[in-house]
Amino acid sequence: MADLEKLYEELSALTLLEAAELKKLLEERWGVSAAAPIAFAGMVPGAAGAQEEVEEQTEFNVVLKDHGAKKIQVIKAVRALTSLGLKEAKGVVEDVPSIILEAVSKEAAAEAKATLEAEGAVVEIK
Repeated sequence: MADLEKLYEELSALTLLEAAELKKLLEERWGVSAAAPIAFAGMVPGAAGAQEEVEEQTEFNVVLKDHGAKKIQVIKAVRALTSLGLKEAKGVVEDVPSIILEAVSKEAAAEAKATLEAEGAVVEIK
């Protein structure tokens, strides 16, 4: 019988690429798949909790919901936040809801929201 402790240590020392190659080799030689069936994962205690884990969102969109009473100041703020010209920024502000910034960090989205809300706009981060 194989020394299980030694086998464990050798497997632990593998790099991710080596582990992936080993998985592929075992699947080919033994005719099995390393993927667990979905129905089976639901029957395992604790597997449901693992499936419900959601990745933390890293990219956010800043959406203008309403320009408020100070439309001109909001247009200026949009121009400052983006590389839009006057006509394009005016169109974005007037055509609400509209995305002001797309796929930005949480900090950048919060700063943009604060800037626009300071001018009286209604902003949402998605």
